[in-house]
Amino acid sequence: MKRYERIYHYVKKQTQQLTVAELEEGAGLTTSVIADYFNIQRSNVSKDLNKLVRDGLIGKIDGRPVRYATISAFQHKALTKPVKSYLEQPNTKQITTLKGEKNKKTALTNNDIFNKMIGSNGSMKNSVEQAKAAILYPPKGLNCLIIGPTGSGKTYFAHAMFQFAKLNKVIDPTKELIVFNCADYAHNPELLMSHLFGYAAGSFTGALKAKDGIIHEADGSILFLDEVHRLPPEGQEMVFYFLDHGTYARLGETSKTRKANVRVICATTESTTSSLLNTFVRRIPIIIQLPHFTNRPASEKIDLLKLMMSMEATRIQRKITLSEDVVKSLIGSVSYGNVGQLKSNSQLITARAFLKQMDLPELTITMDQLTDSIKEGLLQLASNRDALAELSKHLEPQLTVVPNGDLITFEADSYELPYNLYEIIGDKAAVLKEDGVDQEVINNFITTDINVHLKSFYKNHGFTFDTENKLVEIVDQTVIDITKDIYLLAQQRLGQHFQTNFIYAMSLHISSFLKRSQNGEKLQLELNENIQNMVLGYPKELAVSEEIKEMIESYFQINVPQSESYYLAVLLISLSENKKNGRIGIVVAAHGDSTASSMVQVVTKLLNATNLRAVDMPLEMSPNEALTKIIAEVKNVNEGNGVILLVDMGSLATFSEEITKQTAIPIKTIDMVTTPIVLEAARKTSLLGTQLKDLYDLLKNFHGYASTSTNKKLDIALGHKPRAIIAICASGEGTAQRMKEMIETSVKTQSEIEIEVIPLSVLDIKKMLPKIEANYRIIATTGITDPKINVPFITMESFFLSESTTIIKQLLSNTQLVTEDVDELTARNICIEYMEQSFSFINPKKMIDPLWEFSNTLKNTLQLATSYSFHINLTMHLAGALERIIRLDTLTLTPEELGSLPDELLYHSIAKQLEQLNHILGIQFPKEEIYYIVQLVKNTQNKTDFDDTLFDDTL
Repeated sequence: MKRYERIYHYVKKQTQQLTVAELEEGAGLTTSVIADYFNIQRSNVSKDLNKLVRDGLIGKIDGRPVRYATISAFQHKALTKPVKSYLEQPNTKQITTLKGEKNKKTALTNNDIFNKMIGSNGSMKNSVEQAKAAILYPPKGLNCLIIGPTGSGKTYFAHAMFQFAKLNKVIDPTKELIVFNCADYAHNPELLMSHLFGYAAGSFTGALKAKDGIIHEADGSILFLDEVHRLPPEGQEMVFYFLDHGTYARLGETSKTRKANVRVICATTESTTSSLLNTFVRRIPIIIQLPHFTNRPASEKIDLLKLMMSMEATRIQRKITLSEDVVKSLIGSVSYGNVGQLKSNSQLITARAFLKQMDLPELTITMDQLTDSIKEGLLQLASNRDALAELSKHLEPQLTVVPNGDLITFEADSYELPYNLYEIIGDKAAVLKEDGVDQEVINNFITTDINVHLKSFYKNHGFTFDTENKLVEIVDQTVIDITKDIYLLAQQRLGQHFQTNFIYAMSLHISSFLKRSQNGEKLQLELNENIQNMVLGYPKELAVSEEIKEMIESYFQINVPQSESYYLAVLLISLSENKKNGRIGIVVAAHGDSTASSMVQVVTKLLNATNLRAVDMPLEMSPNEALTKIIAEVKNVNEGNGVILLVDMGSLATFSEEITKQTAIPIKTIDMVTTPIVLEAARKTSLLGTQLKDLYDLLKNFHGYASTSTNKKLDIALGHKPRAIIAICASGEGTAQRMKEMIETSVKTQSEIEIEVIPLSVLDIKKMLPKIEANYRIIATTGITDPKINVPFITMESFFLSESTTIIKQLLSNTQLVTEDVDELTARNICIEYMEQSFSFINPKKMIDPLWEFSNTLKNTLQLATSYSFHINLTMHLAGALERIIRLDTLTLTPEELGSLPDELLYHSIAKQLEQLNHILGIQFPKEEIYYIVQLVKNTQNKTDFDDTLFDDTL
């Protein structure tokens, strides 16, 4: 049974007896409950639930969270309570059915699915007629090749052909379209052959048994070969032999005796002569050309936009209204991505509008909701008066779409998001609001998240908007071709690399020159004296520009004036990666209300430096908010030579790659920042010619201006022991190590006094404490338990809640330590902050609920009289255990310790309670990790009477 069917039957079983009153009071299943029950990703559950709603099999009630129930629960009578929710109506135009269920949908009135396709009687008419002919041609139809630019709908069209074949009984209705993307195996013909045709046992290392290929899977159906131009010649030969004979051999077999009845649809963005063998093309009798979006009539463009917006309206179950200028902007913004780009932009602006109007029953999209790039679409359209005039004829002051329109969609639409983006937006906004985050910050954070979601999705699904795809829309291909030759010449002559935008910039420059020539404009531009003097300082670039001038003259048969050589030389100098830039920028980011600002202020006053920026990160600030602030300062301080990021610890040290990704500014990160490091960075960046990599290497090995052993030597000379703080956790790892990092960083930022931080397991206190006291002067302890020695004990929650710098300052100045009691919300936030800064593989906001609930359950089951310290300790420890389990790096025990575990009464009780957590998280806590949980609980039980039983070596 498919996942889709399992979810349906579960919802039906759990909700079919619900009454209307119960539904109005909040009954019904949420996405989270279903995901937990099946132990599958929430996004997959959301996708299937929304498909079940569209298919009319279940109902959906809006709210926070959204709830689902079987249709029968809603059919007794209408919902009467005036709650802010409404039931989705089933979409009667879907053409999919659920196995084992009566078809609750009305079938299409005829067998021509193309009648519903936009442009079937317009720009797509010829394509549609060819497609019908290819499917219906007796006796077995005709193979065809679909050609069209990126995003023009080739995959959608292939699925429409497949549905047309099923509706006309050319193909068994139980068959599925088999899709194969040739790009996945473009450089490995042997792997390609094994996937297409299967392989025999022993045909290669690891082939222990025979396996069928997708040709076998497609027997009796249609095989869709997407990006067929990526097939290497050997692959094309394999396919056209099969097209000719209908027979094939598995990899490792010598004779082609296997047969399959397969219709083949191919798709490509390339012309048939560019990368496909003539022998291959000749075997495909029908070539279907799909139109470019800009070549479609205005009425079709508007209808396509209505279709895209109707899909979004159905997803969020709200009416959507767009102003006339928004419609023009969206249509004008489509330049290189065709219908796919229109769909992407439609999803983006709807998501942005939904974020700001989440609580309203309808969405109104105005120019304010558009990104700058989409707004530019209005200007692009205005520059083409004919296109604007044609579009205006068909436009009303507003365009309105409603949910559950008369849509034909296909499950396998390659541009369909695999999750409900709007549900993600709603959930994240709710979480951030609960955390007390300002609404403007919420909007900025989730707007960035929306862009990342959509860009990541389209990038991962072959919708690449690369430079050349964009460029070919505004520059002739011949100009791009000669620019590539110029690029190779410049690299060879100058022996250096150029920026990645070389092709873009040089092509536009040459294209502009040629346009002036064609328009009869003056080509001999006045040469600015400053430009001439500057270029004379770059004789090599000037010599290469002369060669480029000659190439252009020869290629386009045109006279190029001498002044153009200077402008070409300026372009070469500007695009050189080795051109002289400004200073390296410096951004200091550190935890605390003013830690970074203080260091920057000192250095600025000492050196009168202007290339420093500070980002303070209070404990309550999330890493995402910190990242946003750092990116803003990186852009602000960048002078073209990169930025050095000086951070203290935690997630800040991992930001460099993401910052470079979002800003294209080179970043190097140095952690454990101190004021001397900032001072040295500022001093070095003031020197001409300093390179980012050289500065990074220097700062990595920088240990200050004075000898770091001075204080140690002084202590030894005076007979003083070095100072130490003991950090205690269940295992001596994880939380204790994290506190060690925070303490050491705090000490370095405010004192030259050296303090050793010693992480210690609660099991090792009795054994190790005498040795530590013999060699160190212990000034404080912190962690999960107070070892009752004559020094201050800092509770772990106080340590994480307060600024660690404040606590260390109090310790060093011998002032009274101030600790704070915490409530549940603060305690949970401490745990989330800890997980965000300490772990890479777990999601803190997802993990906090199950881990906190387990702590509650354990506390109640074992009747532990504790404060929220216990929850913090146990949650942090469990988070560390999860991270170790994922990394396959769990804690270890001696055979004696492992052998003693079954005798512990607590072990059996805790292991039983962990079963539910194992089920929710889909993992298994090993005995070694449970052992340390037992010790943590035992320590809590003994906390009020801290005696030698805690140190019993048999533990």
